[in-house]
Amino acid sequence: MIYAKHKDASAYRGIHPNLDLALERITPEFLASVGPERVEIKGGDVYATRFTYETVPAEESFFEAHRKYLDIHIMMEGSEGVEIAPPEVLSEFDRVEANDFYAYRGEGDYKLILSPGDFLVVFPSDAHRIKMQVDGPRTVSKVVFKVKIYD
Repeated sequence: MIYAKHKDASAYRGIHPNLDLALERITPEFLASVGPERVEIKGGDVYATRFTYETVPAEESFFEAHRKYLDIHIMMEGSEGVEIAPPEVLSEFDRVEANDFYAYRGEGDYKLILSPGDFLVVFPSDAHRIKMQVDGPRTVSKVVFKVKIYD
């Protein structure tokens, strides 16, 4: 997991070439250009999409994880609670292997608030529970990069 500010994105270059492609695009200009349709940076290996939704009570949220991709969550508007835990300590209840999606229930090891100016990188070892309310329901808008790091 990496939890940092937009301005510090370049400090994390060198971990994986596909991650570098995404980090280079954490700029105000690129982020403003991303809409609800997938923006491909390197085909299906690196792409970005903007999501807008209402936060929900913690009990209505669940953990998700991926085995081939990491996610970069970049909060543009609003704030949401996030929890992180290793998938192996959670209980899997759903999976769609074709979409690299695994859903879990359980308790998080780390809790944080993702606010504008923040970004969060979650690796395959980081199941993440998102969309959680902070002081009641709020509309959030964020850009999420999907970055393939394993075949």
